[in-house]
Amino acid sequence: MSTLHLRRGGTSVVVDMTAQPHPAIVHWGRELVGSTPLSLASLALAARPQRVSGGLDETPRLGLLPTPAGGWLGTPGIEGHRDGAGGSIRFELAGVQSNYHRATISLVDSEAQLAAQIELRVGASGLLHQRILLRNTGASRYTLQSLQIIFPMPWDATEILDTTGRHLRERTPQRRAFTFGTHTRESRRGRPGADATLLLAAGRPGFGFENGRVHGIHVAWSGNHRVTAERTTTGEAFLSGGELLLAGEVILAPGESLQSPWVIGSWGDGLTELSARFHEEWRARPQHPRRPRPVTLNTWEAVYFDHSLEKLAALADAAAGVGVERFVLDDGWFTGRRDDTAGLGDWFVDRDVWPDGLHPLIDQVRELGMEFGLWVEPEMINPDSDLARRHPDWILRGRMALPPSARQQQVLDLAHPDAYDYISGRLHALLEEYPIAYLKWDHNRDLVDAGSGPGGSSRVHDHTLALYRLLDELKARHPRLEIESCASGGARVDLGILDRTDRIWTSDSLDPLERLANQRYTGLVVAPELMGMHLTSPIVHASGRTVSLALSGAVALFGHFGIEWDLTAVDEATREQIVWWVALAKRLRPLIATGRVVHVDGTDPGIDVRGMVAADAASAVFTITQTETSVAYPAGRVRLPGLDAERRYRVRVIAADGRGDHPGQSPLAWAHQDTALTGLELESVGLRPPVQFPQQARVLELLTDD
Repeated sequence: MSTLHLRRGGTSVVVDMTAQPHPAIVHWGRELVGSTPLSLASLALAARPQRVSGGLDETPRLGLLPTPAGGWLGTPGIEGHRDGAGGSIRFELAGVQSNYHRATISLVDSEAQLAAQIELRVGASGLLHQRILLRNTGASRYTLQSLQIIFPMPWDATEILDTTGRHLRERTPQRRAFTFGTHTRESRRGRPGADATLLLAAGRPGFGFENGRVHGIHVAWSGNHRVTAERTTTGEAFLSGGELLLAGEVILAPGESLQSPWVIGSWGDGLTELSARFHEEWRARPQHPRRPRPVTLNTWEAVYFDHSLEKLAALADAAAGVGVERFVLDDGWFTGRRDDTAGLGDWFVDRDVWPDGLHPLIDQVRELGMEFGLWVEPEMINPDSDLARRHPDWILRGRMALPPSARQQQVLDLAHPDAYDYISGRLHALLEEYPIAYLKWDHNRDLVDAGSGPGGSSRVHDHTLALYRLLDELKARHPRLEIESCASGGARVDLGILDRTDRIWTSDSLDPLERLANQRYTGLVVAPELMGMHLTSPIVHASGRTVSLALSGAVALFGHFGIEWDLTAVDEATREQIVWWVALAKRLRPLIATGRVVHVDGTDPGIDVRGMVAADAASAVFTITQTETSVAYPAGRVRLPGLDAERRYRVRVIAADGRGDHPGQSPLAWAHQDTALTGLELESVGLRPPVQFPQQARVLELLTDD
């Protein structure tokens, strides 16, 4: 065959099988409906570059695994050596197996004694998955330095979007021109990190959520990674991604192989369509959580380390009284853990605080009709712990001295068999003794100088694989267990961890205004029901900002709803409001778990408009949040896109801030009438938003007549 055409979910991937020295993707994007073998062969021919003066006699192609020996002068797809020699690699086609949406392309370099199998799969929603199996076919060890997976880009994709951030402000967007050269983002933190880009995207200038063709890639891996956007003077533009390997981290013995992580690509006419592909495919997995997401109360900001049965029992009573369905006991329950300086690793219930174990609290929680969840941080260890004193050799380090500490803790070497067995054993023991339905799995520091011991090898790769094995083992032995990935909030958010867990803690910041951007850009990849979003106390722990319950509730609606608040300290009026928001979240959660997220472009800079549209477009919920004062007064109309153009929707306000309206303003006309507009009218024309003070929000519900 001269070309390979994979197609599914509105996406086509066309591979030129005759390209030299090995196959090259010539199209990834919109499905090429009606293409024939003859037209695809012509498409591949039309992509071939001419020879030009001053260049090689054959202008190099961007193949599936490009290297200098094949003429490629950009960033190589693979780099490695055999004890300092044998660095030249030139893969050639050895075979292909394919069906209409999946292919495995086998490449071989007999001289370098390497073989690679590149798996391409187009998912049901149109995502392109790629991974590489690399095998050492030689008689000596092969040190792999880099293995990056290539996604070619349209030449007119001239603007890059990625995200950066820090603790309490993860996934902050940034844009730049996609010019000649290389833009690289790396994570060397042993986890993706708060500053990592969840998605590296490139598109036509000015692309937004609603319009503008855009392609993006995500590395589904929970350790170190690298993503790159590169444009060459030979007319090639591409995104690449993969695991970032530290020195000597992967050395393949003769006959040994390495499986790369999946790198997943999506595209769309706007970021809403791009993200919907991720959401739809992840929801279709057999292990995706199907039952309604339990409204969760986490105890951290209510009690911190001040644990007592009396206090926590009262909190459980208050939680059940407002409709909470899952009660999670956070940090502070285990031996020696009175603050954050000691105890990590000693995963035994502290008998000084809990003389009868956790049974009295759990019994009460379950009698109140709630599930019980428990906070753990199994990968971490305090030097001030019994475990560290017994087994200092289980601490990740590259030198005699310990790595710089963070939160007074170090990292346990899960790749050490004895350390793994100990942690696995303690977790299983807790899950077998207590009816624990949920683990909040935290990870509160980066991996720094994470070696197997003084003078040893780097352990990030092996540690990440050990973590995956442990999570898989826990799920296999406790099939009803749910796990949350928390890492100083949102520092380990990726589809590698989310293939094994049931939600992420989106950020330690519960400030609703800070959360708006965080949740928008986390949602580029993560489906909303997998994102923890909680009501916060009136004075936000992370920012000190004073916020209203209505603002907090509106911002928390479009995710896995919960509460982070000492409910024993609220007055009756506030309690009744919390009951109302919890009831609303429960009513809307079927929509949140199945609907399509919509973000609205082109609104007033002080107004955020976002929505959730049902899969059948029969209903929708939108929020209109005033983040700052508007220049226009009153503001101009806002649109509500993503609806069925021909259906008529009745629009009503179902939640508003109780602080009242601006003095002197008249009622908002449409909010006090029987307002019905078609989906086309709402998307194309829109309606006037309410005049609101900054930090106010309204929730709109849209229902069709049918």
